[in-house]
Amino acid sequence: MRSSLIEKAVPLPFVARSREAMGQKAAEDIAYELRRRLKVQQGVRMIFAAAPSQSEMLAALIRMPSVDWSRVTAFHMDEYLGLTPDAPQRFGLWLRRAIFDRLPFAAVHLLEPGTDPEATAAEYADKLTESPIDIVCCGIGSNGHLAFNDPPADLNDPADVKIVELDIACRQQQVDDRCFERFDDVPTHALTLTIPRLLASDRIFCCVPGAFKKTAVRRTLQDPISGLLPATALRTHSNWSLYLDEDAAADLASPEAR
Repeated sequence: MRSSLIEKAVPLPFVARSREAMGQKAAEDIAYELRRRLKVQQGVRMIFAAAPSQSEMLAALIRMPSVDWSRVTAFHMDEYLGLTPDAPQRFGLWLRRAIFDRLPFAAVHLLEPGTDPEATAAEYADKLTESPIDIVCCGIGSNGHLAFNDPPADLNDPADVKIVELDIACRQQQVDDRCFERFDDVPTHALTLTIPRLLASDRIFCCVPGAFKKTAVRRTLQDPISGLLPATALRTHSNWSLYLDEDAAADLASPEAR
């Protein structure tokens, strides 16, 4: 079921003193949610973001005890077009290194563009809609994007997965994150899950560290809900949590680090 664009109560962000503490707390909460669901469900279906902002959380998550990963099915939310299959910047490969190859998942569905990205988008959408998505682990881009939905994004997009053109700020972030050496090396297009597809999940955990995300964080929590700042759509979800480090929370009023 898709989320209606009605603002819900905004959760109080968890502000940690370091990226590592942020990742640890998020991982603890995600693991708790996994254990809780696996007590009453046959399996759990999760979507993961691939980005340096998720590194600390993923590193902590693989260390969490008593999670039956053999009953967890994994997806990821976006992938570049135009890179070779073995390019280290590919998000599927990044997630394999970070978590997918390090835990015994029931299944991992990689978003592989292949030679026909339009067909890939349709096939991936079908896999996503086979059963509800329980959990999304995401970040927020420096331009406020969710997945690769750059502004202005369609918050009511009828598609589940589609081809998008990446804007300049999004491509520059990939250089700032040291994923690419030069701006011109960053692909211009990608496949992405849409915002309605992400918001259709039951539970969202959002990790956003770093000073260069502080403006996006403030605007996510304070700007009007709009495709001009796609992450504001998180405020229409009834069950999401936001994890920050002190740098990312610097523009918020009196953030209290824990």
